[in-house]
Amino acid sequence: MKILVKLNHPAHYHLYKNLIKKLRESDDEVIVVIRNKDILKDLLDEEHENYLSLIQAKARKEGNIISIIKANVFEIILQDYKLFKIVKNEKPDVMVGTDTAIAHVGRIFKIPTYIFNEDDYIVNRLFCIFTYPFARHIVSPKVCDVGKYKHKKIEYDGYQKLAYLHPSVFKPNIEIAKKYLNSLSKYYLIRLVSFSAGHDIEKKHSGLSKSLIIKLINTLSESGNVYITSERKLIPEFEKYRLKINPKDIHHVMAFADLFISDSQSMTLEAAMLGVPSIRFNSFVGKISVLNEIEERYGLSIGLNNEYPDRLLFAVNELLKNPNLKNEYKTRRDKMLSEKINLTDFMYKLLKNESIL
Repeated sequence: MKILVKLNHPAHYHLYKNLIKKLRESDDEVIVVIRNKDILKDLLDEEHENYLSLIQAKARKEGNIISIIKANVFEIILQDYKLFKIVKNEKPDVMVGTDTAIAHVGRIFKIPTYIFNEDDYIVNRLFCIFTYPFARHIVSPKVCDVGKYKHKKIEYDGYQKLAYLHPSVFKPNIEIAKKYLNSLSKYYLIRLVSFSAGHDIEKKHSGLSKSLIIKLINTLSESGNVYITSERKLIPEFEKYRLKINPKDIHHVMAFADLFISDSQSMTLEAAMLGVPSIRFNSFVGKISVLNEIEERYGLSIGLNNEYPDRLLFAVNELLKNPNLKNEYKTRRDKMLSEKINLTDFMYKLLKNESIL
């Protein structure tokens, strides 16, 4: 079988990398196609992964919704055209990705497409509007709302991050963490995002402010070291806290952190998968089903709306006072893992037409 896997973001490589390996081990042919964004190309090059590149993603410019939509539509058309030529030449049996282009091109060539998404329809509306009508299948967690496309949904009891952070496929290595920081001391990670993703097209969302980051650093520094990873440009006074790291090693560093504080949805979920105590602080809180489940059912993260900065500082202090914090989160993680699936195995069986029940 020939499978085309489309990657739009570095996180997508992590999502599919174990599936790609498993398929190749069973003598299936896998074609990797990318929309080069952030460090995706560098990550693939370092992993010696062969790929075909469609376009270079451009940084999103400021503007009104209409201008942003126009820019997105132009990019979609360009990707569709370039992917069309690849598919016409390669003739894959099936296409997989978190991607609009494979849905469009798959419809033209009548090739089954599996669109993976764990954002609710209302949260990532633009992507869903352009993608779901053309997709053959939408593969999402049980708790994820796919709007009026329930008839296309293939659901699973799990999370996308477990495709690469499930203990069966990822073992945190303290020696790797030691390359970047003093693991003998307590350390805390702060993650900042740019809020330029597709689910923030209206530019209405925000997270950690400069003044709040200063307060966090002052509080956390009293008991450990503080490190910052950031999508957005850091001001000079924060540069000394920047975690300079090879991106492929970030999960090893995350796994041993004493606390993770972020305005990122994705990395908060990763911290939860690793059982790391975490706080998410942004205006998306309460709006995303997967994160709501992590916070409310399993207690693996705390979600706080950024309208209430004092609540963040209070929560941080409460967590720091708990001497058994990491053990409590390990127990919560064990409960979560006992109830969720190994997503890589699920994806493999799905593509190979094996029973997924």
